[in-house]
Parts: sequence; structure tokens; C-alpha cells
Amino acid sequence: MRALPNIIITGTPGTGKSTHSERLAALLPDLTYLSVNAFIVENALQDGYDEDRQSAMVDEDKLVDQLEPVLDKGGQIVDWHVCDIFPEDLIDLVVVLRTNTTRLYDRLKDRGYADKKFDDNVDAEIMDVILNDAKDAYAPEIVIELESNTAEDVDSNCERIEQWVRQWITDNAKDDDDEEDGEDDEER
Repeated sequence: MRALPNIIITGTPGTGKSTHSERLAALLPDLTYLSVNAFIVENALQDGYDEDRQSAMVDEDKLVDQLEPVLDKGGQIVDWHVCDIFPEDLIDLVVVLRTNTTRLYDRLKDRGYADKKFDDNVDAEIMDVILNDAKDAYAPEIVIELESNTAEDVDSNCERIEQWVRQWITDNAKDDDDEEDGEDDEER
């Protein structure tokens, strides 16, 4: 049993995944911020380049193979726009960030995304693609959808997730104590 939970912070690009993840890592110093984009670059997991979207493609099988040992240890705040590739038994909470499409439009324009990448991401938000992927891949009780439109939303969301983590640690410490008590009873 892991001593610390693994959390995925996911959503369409521009919804505030990195902002939330960095803030959570500051609030919860026992957890580690894991930027999957940085991990991909550091471990040379790019698998070509999509000219239309002007972005790298990723070998998701290699990515998961290399991330599984990290996730096995627990205590990861995983920041990525894809969530459904990670094994369900290694994930304790999936946070899907949602942003009003007008705000998202402005955020993506400010990033200077290629037209195809821009259109795909706005469409993905409108069509609930990432939320549906999360709901299809994980038990409903571990998937939560949070609005991420303002700085106040970020504060509120991070406070809520921090409380969840602290409760998860408490609950799982009790489970560990119960298991140890059970072992002692069996030994007698």
C-alpha cells in the first residue's frame, strides 16, 4: 500500500493544470509535482512531430512503462492533458479542470497555438473529451470536475484537493494500522 496518493491534474491545455499542480506541490511538500511534458523531454519519449499542430507526438506505451515505477512509490501530482493511459490501480484521484470556452479561447490565443491545435483543444473542451476519458477509465468516485476560470477558483480547488489528500493519508494510515493489528491477532 502506498503511503501517499497519486493525483492526476488533467484538462484541456489552458485550463490551469500546471498552476494547480505547482500550487498543490507547495501546499503538500510530501507530494512531488510531475510534469509529464518535462518527463517526456527528459526521457526522450517523443515519437515524431505533428506539423499541423506544431507539437511533439508521444510514445504513450514507453511513457507509461517509464512512469509506472514512479507511480508505484506514490506521492505524485501528475500534470498532463491525457489521463486515461495510467493504470487505474496506481491513481487515487483524477481532477479534471474545466474552463469557460471564452476564457480558454483567450488563453490559447495568448500561447500562439497553431490553428489546428487551437481548434482541436477548444473543440475538446466543448465536447467534454477529457472528462469523458476520465470517467471511462476510472471509478466514478475518484473523478472530480472542477471549474478553473479565476484565481479564486485555483485557490478553492487547491484547498479542496489538499483536504482530500490529508483525509486520504488519515484513512490509509488507519487501514495500515488495522492490517498490522490483524497480523498481530493472527500471530497470537
